Amino acid sequence: MSIQTIDATIDASAAHYGADEESVRTYLRDGLQRAYDLENRGPIRFEDDGKLHPDIVDAYSRYGFYVFENVLAEEELADIEADIEDIRQRLPTEPDSPVDKQGRPALGADLEARTLIWAKPLSDPLGGTEFANGRHQVKLFEPEPAADAPTDIVYLIVGSLQFSEAALRVYGHPQLLEIAAQINGEDFVPFNEALFIKEPGLGAAVSWHQDGTTHWDNPDLDEGTHGFNFMAQLYGSDPVNGVWFVPGTHKMGKLDIKKMVEEAGTERLPGAIPLVCGPGDVVIANRQLVHGSFANRRMRSLPKVPCDCPKSRGLFSLARQADRESVDQQTRRRRRSSVYRRRTTRISPSGRVLLRIRAGTHFRTFAFSRVSGHKRLRLADYCRRCQ
Repeated sequence: MSIQTIDATIDASAAHYGADEESVRTYLRDGLQRAYDLENRGPIRFEDDGKLHPDIVDAYSRYGFYVFENVLAEEELADIEADIEDIRQRLPTEPDSPVDKQGRPALGADLEARTLIWAKPLSDPLGGTEFANGRHQVKLFEPEPAADAPTDIVYLIVGSLQFSEAALRVYGHPQLLEIAAQINGEDFVPFNEALFIKEPGLGAAVSWHQDGTTHWDNPDLDEGTHGFNFMAQLYGSDPVNGVWFVPGTHKMGKLDIKKMVEEAGTERLPGAIPLVCGPGDVVIANRQLVHGSFANRRMRSLPKVPCDCPKSRGLFSLARQADRESVDQQTRRRRRSSVYRRRTTRISPSGRVLLRIRAGTHFRTFAFSRVSGHKRLRLADYCRRCQ
């Protein structure tokens, strides 16, 4: 995206903030410049001995996040976009509706667990609530949506791997698994994934928060205790529609974010930096880093997809249209979330990454070569099914 286009988007977004229009415009533009000035982006790079390049490791440790550029190829992005569109077409017409707009059984309608998270357009549904152990301590500004906006929108889909094999392919990307193994250690367990959808003029805000909730009182707490997020970008992101980070806060323990906002005198935290990415970029972000995103008052969509490891989480993309589904995928979609899959990852003696997935009592194990030079991932290319 050109600087001119981003400037136009910033101006359009700032116009919705009334008396704060000029200060919001300045904040967004200054954040954009800080993002470009930060030395924390580039391709995935490994040393000759297979270790992640020390410049990447140092930058990630210093700032708490790093932008890996051009990880997903155009063909993968096209598959992902097609599948996301298929998922969106199969969403319920409203909360608790069993059908989509074509009268078909809606996505997730047969599941016991809650997989679709709804919100009012441009709202901050989590801010100031007890959701997720109360980690979203403040409520962000909620712009007024257009008069023709829907009453409710789906802004988050959790457990997204059960709806797409392409999400699983990205989840098993050999370079990303290698990075996870080097940062977390080779014995790690992926544990969560989700799809964020921030449509233009509708997308909800996500209040400032830290993802970690379980180990703040650990006497051995360090910057890596709560792990990291992988965030794969389908359309890219900018100061208006993307996540903002407060660099360095991953090393400061559990923070009083409400106090940070009060001391700043604004919800726009000083020194925060927006995630500026292109399509196919994948971001690694420390889960202890203070981060959040504002309501999306821009002109185009931002679907993203996350996934977690006990020391790792990430945004991953979806693919495959309904008419290309395998029998296994259809079965997995019907399977109730009460027997939701368990995934474990380890390194085999031969140096292959083993990703094991359980659905009920059925196991599927995939083995990935630990190769650092591949640009794209297909299960058929990189893995074999182990009985």
